[in-house]
Parts: sequence; structure tokens; C-alpha cells
Amino acid sequence: MTTPALLPLSGRRIPTLSPGASSFPHHRATLRLSEKFILLLILSAFITLCFGAFFFLPDNSKPEPPGTSCSLRGGPPPPGPGWGTVHVPKGAGGLNVSPFLSCREEEESLRDKIRADHERALQEAKEKLRKSREELQKEIQTEKSKVVEDLKKKDAGPKPLPPVPMPKVVGVSDGEPTEPNVKEKRDKIREMMKHAWDSYRQYGWGHNELKPLAKKGHSTNIFGNSQLGASIVDALDTLYIMGLHDEFKDGQEWIEQNLDFGVNAEVSVFEVNIRFIGGLLAAYYLSGQEVFKLKAVQLAEKLLPAFNTPTGIPWAMVNLKSGVGRNWGWASAGSSILAEFGTLHMEFVHLTYLTGNPAYYQKVMHIRKLLAKMDRPNGLYPNYLNPRTGRWGQHHTSVGGLGDSFYEYLLKAWLMSDKTDTEARKAYDDAIEAIERHLIRKSNGGLTFIGEWKNGHLERKMGHLACFAGGMFALGADGSPDDKAGHYLQLGAEIAHTCHESYDRTVLKLGPEAFKFDSGLEAVAVRQNEKYYILRPEVIETYWYMWRFTHDPKYRQWGWEAAQAIDKYCRVSGGFSGVKDVYSSNPTYDDVQQSFFLAETLKYLYLLFSSDDLMPLESWVFNTEAHPLPVLHLGNITLPGSEPARR
Repeated sequence: MTTPALLPLSGRRIPTLSPGASSFPHHRATLRLSEKFILLLILSAFITLCFGAFFFLPDNSKPEPPGTSCSLRGGPPPPGPGWGTVHVPKGAGGLNVSPFLSCREEEESLRDKIRADHERALQEAKEKLRKSREELQKEIQTEKSKVVEDLKKKDAGPKPLPPVPMPKVVGVSDGEPTEPNVKEKRDKIREMMKHAWDSYRQYGWGHNELKPLAKKGHSTNIFGNSQLGASIVDALDTLYIMGLHDEFKDGQEWIEQNLDFGVNAEVSVFEVNIRFIGGLLAAYYLSGQEVFKLKAVQLAEKLLPAFNTPTGIPWAMVNLKSGVGRNWGWASAGSSILAEFGTLHMEFVHLTYLTGNPAYYQKVMHIRKLLAKMDRPNGLYPNYLNPRTGRWGQHHTSVGGLGDSFYEYLLKAWLMSDKTDTEARKAYDDAIEAIERHLIRKSNGGLTFIGEWKNGHLERKMGHLACFAGGMFALGADGSPDDKAGHYLQLGAEIAHTCHESYDRTVLKLGPEAFKFDSGLEAVAVRQNEKYYILRPEVIETYWYMWRFTHDPKYRQWGWEAAQAIDKYCRVSGGFSGVKDVYSSNPTYDDVQQSFFLAETLKYLYLLFSSDDLMPLESWVFNTEAHPLPVLHLGNITLPGSEPARR
């Protein structure tokens, strides 16, 4: 007997016949069983039809009562021309039945149809019984081959995306500094990344995050109840930039074999966009591996139902399987959050560029246009917007949590468009002008901080999340109106100094979650629930941008202080953990290695101690999760669904 060839299919190997081969092993017994099975099927179908005819054929013995009608919609047929035959769906036997036939005529028509079906089934049964064993064997093999082909088509996945010109990718490797002491620090950051990754690889592989003390997987409600490997996707570009290519390959293999977005999980649209779509797109642009682009598009399609609201402002959460969306229960009056629906632009523009599907670009541009038409109290954007009514919720404005990355993406939309999206730049400039007027203040001790506006009152508190703004002001300095480039670079430096003070005034030299500027306390956390540090990147992010634009050595010094503190107080045998009180000399761990620690904190530290030709800012724009996306030098190319760019 010819040995069956083996064909890989969906991770399995199944036997398929070589040309001229008989069948599977023990084929005689298989054929006898198959013949009996077919005969039983035919007999069952014939008996079923007979019983159906006996029980369900209409009884013609009873006369039709006068004035009755069996029309599909009831009532006598209306008079006059223009009323014709309506087509019943194929499920009704494929009959075209007039809606105004009498009961007797309709029954006769149905009886003829059933009789014809019986005769056809009987004829097919007779033909089967006349066939030889060889003919039956051939039919069985044909059916098997058809099933295999159908499975292969299904396994082939989605159609390939249309080819588009790959943006020019520069500065994605090396960046080795010339100074030996700087190189030594960069190598240390690389070692920290290796420890974080290896620990996750050993104890939490496939889970979203890691519990480094318990040495097991961890997840939060932003990822639903699913194991989507968030730390793998978030870490990929950091691994690539650091030259950890074996680790990158391990992550790629897991994504190819395991990353499935068809799960019944309710996820955060914002978090999944910045971490997964951003991470996959960055990995694609850095490595050129198509799998990352395809996975990003598959996920993006799952997020689109979140935009099915009366206003087009997306829900905060969406179920990846059902497409049902909703908002967070704690958000003001069922509102969507500014920093969430306003932090989609970068990724969605790239999705339209790569797929040719205008939907992504149109969704984010619709949000921008809707916001442009709305009144803004004191020129400020409130953090809450109701997706049903299109009205602002509570008048709370923040450059920290709930608001932060909305402003960041206005600036970065302009940068990513090769500075052609002047509408985004104008919106950014107007927003920053209002923020400066109403939110930015100087403390009694001379520290510049960004407060929060709550119902007409400025709260003199700044969050760790708001510390990213120092880097944003520096990044947006070039191109500022009224020759204010120097002013915004200085403002960025002042914010960086304030945030460094929030680190320096703690026992661990790590910054608290939020810090106040009143009652004689400055840059210090007051509440116990604001004293924690969860491996956040925003302060180090600002150090890196300030280093790139000024090359002032203090930014590398401050970054190294933070790196040493993280390594001393957050490092454990199973990875890195956040701490619950930065003012305690004996801190308690929170036992979570956040995925953004690998995506952002360690990446920004590595770049801080690298030369400027690694990920140059002229060619790359980092999303709010530190995933680099290339500047789109579109020139005369117009994105599908967009208007031509205007300078």
C-alpha cells in the first residue's frame, strides 16, 4: 500500500492520498462501513419524506369555508391592477406563491411540490443502490477531498492586503554611544529588559502581564477575561530596537500561533488600540514581517463596532466577539473619555494607509470635526463627552489622566503627516494656549506645575501622568505660533524639573502617582492612595525628549537616577514590581509587572543613553505607548476617504 503523504493544516498533519493510492489503512473495512452508512442515510431520508407526506399533507376532504383566504398577509385580494406574485424565501421550498391564491389552490400547489420532492429522493436512492463499490469509493474520496479543500481555504485566512509603498525606515538599530560610561549604562538598561522579558517568558508566557512575586500570569479588566499576550505585543519593538532578536523571534512565533481576537472578551478600545494595534504596527514597520500588519488589521476590524453610537464617539469598551459596546460605569453620566476617544488618530491613519480602507481615517476625522463644532468652556476640553447626546459631561479638564494623550495626538497627527495636517496643529496650539492660561501655575517655591480644572476651580495637584507634557511642549516647540519655540522649550524644561523634584523628594527616589502644591507642601503626595509607583514612564519620557532637543547632561543624570532606583527597589527574582509607598524605606510590592514597563519605561531609558541616530524624531513619531510609527511622506498621495492635504 502506498504510504499516505502528510499535509500540514492548522498546526496538524493529516493524511492525504498520493496519486493512484488506494485509500487509508484498513480501507476495506472502511469502505464497507461507508457503504452501509450511505445506504442508511438514504433509507432514513426516504422514510422521513414518507412520514412527512402522511402527516403534513393538507386535508382536501374539508370544503373551504366561504369568504376565507389563505393569502400570506390575510384578507381578500385588493382590486385593481398592479398586484402581482410575491416570492417566498427559498426556505419555503423555492415556490413562487401568489399571495391571493385560494386555500384549495395553495394546498394543491404545495402537494405537487412535495410529491415532486418525494419522487426525486426516491430516484436518487435507486441510483445510489445501483452503483458499484468502486463508484461509491470514488464518491467518498471526492467528498473527503472537498472537505480538505474547504478547510484549507478557511485556514488560508483573510485576503492579502493591497500593496502600498513602505515608508522609508531609518535608524532602527545600533545607536551605540561613543562614551564608554554611557554605553555601560545603556547595557545595564538592556540587561534590565532581558530580566523583565525572561521572567515573563518563564512565569507568565501568553498571559497579559506578570505577577513577579507570585511568579504567575496576571490580567486586568482592560483586557477582559482573555489571554492576549499583552506583554509580548507591547515589548516587541523594544526588543527589536535593543537588538534582542532571539527574544523578538519568540514573541513573533507566539503571535503567529496563538494571538486570536475572535474571543468573547470585553476590552478597552483605547488600551487595545495603543498597546496592540500600535505595538503590532510598530513591529511591522521595524521588521517588515507581514504577520504583524495582518494581526493589526484583524483587531482593528473588531474595534469598529465601538463607533456605532448616535454621535460616532466610540464606546470605551467593546466585546471582540459580539461587537457590543458600553462605557465605564464610573464615567460622568455614561460619558466617553477625552483621552480615550481622542487617542486613536495615529494608529487609524496608518491602518487606512496600509489597507486602503477609508473607514479608519473617516472615524477619527469625524471625531475631530465634531469636537471642532462644540463650545469649550474657557477654551478647555472637558474630559467627558456623552456619546448619545453629544454633550459634555462634568466640566473637569486635565492634562493628566482622562485628558493627557488627546493633546499629545493633536501634535503628533501634525508631525506624522509630515507637518501637512495644519488643522491638527491649529487645534493643538489653541488647546495649549488655553491650558497655559488656566491650568499652568508656578508654586511659591518656584516650581511650574499643571493643575486640574474642576467646575470653575483650579486644583493645585499634578499627576505623574501629566509629567509627559514636558516632552510634549519640547516636541511641539518647533512650529509654534508667534515665534514661541523658545518659550515652549523652556516650559518643557520647567515641567521636567518639577517632575524630577517629585522623585527627589521621596525616600526611594521614585515619583508618586500624584503630588500637591499647597499648605506648604510642594511636589509631595499627601494621600496614601497617591504614594505608589507602578513602573510608570512619563517622567523618563520627558527626560528623553529634553535630552534630544537640548543635550543638557542633567537629563541623562536624572534618567540614570531613576533607572538605579527601579533596579534597587522594584527588581525581584521574578521580574519587576511596582511599590505601594515611595516614602517608605521598607516598601510593599504591588506584585505587577506592567506591560508598559517593557513598552515605554525601558525603551525611553535605552534611547536616553543611545545616540540620536537611533529612532530619529524626523522620521518616527511615538504613539502614547511609545510604539514608533513612521512619518508618512505622502506628498501628492491622498489617503482614501480624505481631502487633499493643505499646507
